[in-house]
Amino acid sequence: MTETSRPRISIVIPAYNAMRTIDLCLDSLLGQRDFSEHFEILFVDDCSTDATVSHLERRIAALPAGSPSVRLFRQAQNRGPATARNVGAREALGEIVIFTDSDCELDPLWLRNMIRPMDDPSIAAVKGAYRTRQEPLMARFAQAEFEERYCLLEAHEYIDVVFSYSAAIRKSVFDAVGGFDTSFPKADNEDTDLSWKISGAGHRIKFAPDAIVYHRHPDTFSNYMRKKFSRAYWRACVYRRFPEKAVKDSYTPQGLKLQIVLALLMVGMLPLMPVWPLPALAAFGAMAVLFLLTTRPFLAAIRDRRTDLMLSAPALIFMRALYMGAGLLWVLPRVLSADPLARKD
Repeated sequence: MTETSRPRISIVIPAYNAMRTIDLCLDSLLGQRDFSEHFEILFVDDCSTDATVSHLERRIAALPAGSPSVRLFRQAQNRGPATARNVGAREALGEIVIFTDSDCELDPLWLRNMIRPMDDPSIAAVKGAYRTRQEPLMARFAQAEFEERYCLLEAHEYIDVVFSYSAAIRKSVFDAVGGFDTSFPKADNEDTDLSWKISGAGHRIKFAPDAIVYHRHPDTFSNYMRKKFSRAYWRACVYRRFPEKAVKDSYTPQGLKLQIVLALLMVGMLPLMPVWPLPALAAFGAMAVLFLLTTRPFLAAIRDRRTDLMLSAPALIFMRALYMGAGLLWVLPRVLSADPLARKD
């Protein structure tokens, strides 16, 4: 490959049993508009047990002339998305590596909007934004949660997070910080760990809210709450490495931390009510009022949404806080004694 034909941009997508979504992802990448630069697409299959590989091979072979280069790599065993992304980044020819996921549909202007901030050579990484077309209440609640956090990001000139569903990173920076930590067993906070390695090294990260990725969020109560438990569990592991981020980062609402504390304390007051009914009830009531006050920013952000979301949001926020608190309590003994992600070589 000549230097002039070498792509500046490599898009890396890990895939595992992705037959249901892979066509939507690939077609949306091939359909990028208002972007004339040459780019390549790299799929890294993480030892799928369905027809993902054979289907991608057929799709790649049938691509018309003039299409972006699409390459497929296969891992001999399932090792998780962090390893798969590192494999893709290692094979990438571009100086900018962009990560997305096999269950994502990219807006037609996504690539243009992801790359535009990197015209400034001082920008090391760019983060895009989630959207969803789902109708179930829990999926709309999850989307509102993302949008609350995007408001926080937009208040900063530079941010400290870049998540793998839409992350553009200069390859030199990615390599310098060691890429994704492959000790993370699944797709959960491994990109937070990478983000804080990048920002901690003094690199600038920019938020691109118009670089839109469509995604399917958890659409049932149980799936959503399981994800919140897991998010809190693995975030605590990352906090052990970056304790200053437990105090404040550009993405996490400070009110969420107070909600977790209040929710756990309120549940803890329940066994005391038969013993000290009046003091316990008074304390519970005061904490409940304070908790409701912490939900006001979220409620203000969704005031023009459908009535069912407005009415259910306070209860869902409380349950979210409880599940996240449970995740933190579950991992706390491990975090306090050692780094749960430390390699045992």
